[in-house]
Amino acid sequence: MTPAIEVKQIHKRFGALQALGGIDLEIDTGEFFALLGPNGAGKTTLINIIAGLTLASSGSARVMGYDVVADYREARRMLGVVPQELVFDPFFTVRETLVIQSGYYGLKNNNSWIEEIIHHLDLTDKADANMRTLSGGMKRRVLVAQALVHKPPVIILDEPTAGVDVELRQALWRFIKRLNHDGHTIVLTTHYLEEAEALCSRVAMLKHGNIVALDSIRNLVNSVSGFLVRLRLSPDILPLSLQSLMSSHEDECYILAIREYSQLESVMAALRMAGAQVLEMQVLQPDLEEVFVKVMGHTENPQPVR
Repeated sequence: MTPAIEVKQIHKRFGALQALGGIDLEIDTGEFFALLGPNGAGKTTLINIIAGLTLASSGSARVMGYDVVADYREARRMLGVVPQELVFDPFFTVRETLVIQSGYYGLKNNNSWIEEIIHHLDLTDKADANMRTLSGGMKRRVLVAQALVHKPPVIILDEPTAGVDVELRQALWRFIKRLNHDGHTIVLTTHYLEEAEALCSRVAMLKHGNIVALDSIRNLVNSVSGFLVRLRLSPDILPLSLQSLMSSHEDECYILAIREYSQLESVMAALRMAGAQVLEMQVLQPDLEEVFVKVMGHTENPQPVR
């Protein structure tokens, strides 16, 4: 099966700055994929190359088998991108904006799909409102609608929920999950790691223009050994014998780093011996955020994953 996105040895330099250092990446058709990394890691630069907005210094990128340079018309037709920035034309209504966007792809009778998008993104009440009158959250909904108007098989969402309210976030993810269920490939960049963990099956982590981790979320989370235990004690004093296990002390609770479950018995025994009463206890399993922090802080000059 043709990969939805195929990137081979993509390098990008801006003068003396190396933004991407040889990216190799293949995203399968129908996948819900997360592209994660701190600010300046190269995520948006990679997206811009895939979208044909920026030329790579070297290497190649394909969308549904179409080279983004040699077959740029077909490659762009296969792709919908929701940009990070709020870009809009202030002279048209929401519905007019989507009709015009359809025209860019040669779609003349697209009204039924436009109305469906407007409905699912809760834009019905604002369909005839001028774009400049919309709130930031509403403008972001229109950006999502513009990316979907030509029914692309591959959709890239560059931090789509940044600065939006909970209601919009939930409505957006319901619609995007439905599109993914229908066979669309979704690529997500976000700083909300709980979103990526809940929605995506596989993740690539970028640092300094290189992919430093690439695997399923399950495998990445399972790679973190041990777990954390959150304890609230009375009195609020951790026995000396457990001080070496303490990861942090916050909100009157001690966070202990435990290697394996059998170690819990010795922790409880030490608390009993010290006369400490456990008021609250919570086992915190490793999550994607913990993996991310570990990978990003592992080394200052990470080796790229191939």
